[in-house]
Amino acid sequence: MHADFGAQIAAGEVHLATDAADVLLGFVVFRVAEDHVFLENVAVRPEAASQGVGGALIRFCEAETLRRGLAAVHLYTNEKMTANLSLYPRLGYVEVDRRREDGFDRVYFEKALR
Repeated sequence: MHADFGAQIAAGEVHLATDAADVLLGFVVFRVAEDHVFLENVAVRPEAASQGVGGALIRFCEAETLRRGLAAVHLYTNEKMTANLSLYPRLGYVEVDRRREDGFDRVYFEKALR
């Protein structure tokens, strides 16, 4: 994965989750894309896994989507990320497409928020 985090941070697209001592637990990257928000990345430190950090970051993205007057979140994941393929539907995301791009088999999801 290649990301220009410096540019994403400067654009306000990166949001952090920290604990009470300001230790980084995870982050989410999202941006406005036409009439929706594109959720690009969610990452949680291994020692913070299974503590609800990832879900909280996704809910934050969804809340920001609504605050910005938009009604949907779009994302994709790699077909090999089988945990994601079951996670996103549990969170209300609907699979809308599968296609091969840039050498990866991607699965596209969307969630309507209104």
